[in-house]
Amino acid sequence: MKIEAHETIDSFLEGRLRIIQSRQGYRFSVDALLLAEFVSLRSEDLVVDLGAGCGIISLFLAAKREVRFIFGVELQEELASQAKRNIALNGLEGKIALIQGDLRQLPLAPGSADVVVSNPPYRRERSGRINPQPSKAIARHEITASLDDILAAGTALLKRGGRLAVIYPANRLPEVFARMRMREMEPKRLQIIFPDSASYAELAMIEGRVRGKSGLKILPPIFGQGGFSI
Repeated sequence: MKIEAHETIDSFLEGRLRIIQSRQGYRFSVDALLLAEFVSLRSEDLVVDLGAGCGIISLFLAAKREVRFIFGVELQEELASQAKRNIALNGLEGKIALIQGDLRQLPLAPGSADVVVSNPPYRRERSGRINPQPSKAIARHEITASLDDILAAGTALLKRGGRLAVIYPANRLPEVFARMRMREMEPKRLQIIFPDSASYAELAMIEGRVRGKSGLKILPPIFGQGGFSI
């Protein structure tokens, strides 16, 4: 397994997963792990991970959850390479395949997925300081993919009744709900993440169902890193 000089190998899940990622470039955050725990799955589900990065969500799901198969989609060449090597490093070639490509031009059949999951870039393109490292900038800001792009790809991929789970800033929840409903996707599950018990919410995880009935389940809140340490 080739490891570049600028990369590290880190262990997670008590050594069950080994992850290649960049020392100074984009590194996954606890957001991805929380989302991987949040998404509802069945053992027969086909899952698509949009904006897979180094593959952490796909790897977590394959290692810890029961699922039929996972396709990861990642635009950036370096991250796609890391994801492919991570799949091989963890012996998960029979459970995950990584596609390097643009989620706005998906090489997957419409209506083929049961679940779509995405930890998308959620800072507006012209908001705040843009990181000078392209991998970090693209992963964090809506430069190559917006919320609408994620939802459009998700609704195209999902079967009727399929589920889409995303993690997004809590103060943009009204926007997420409105844009889901514009695409006939009903918000069904919500879990809010707080830095601590005295602070405003920072993030929220939302799961919508294609043409689902109304009715939102609000799960217990998460504080801090929710038990993860990275």
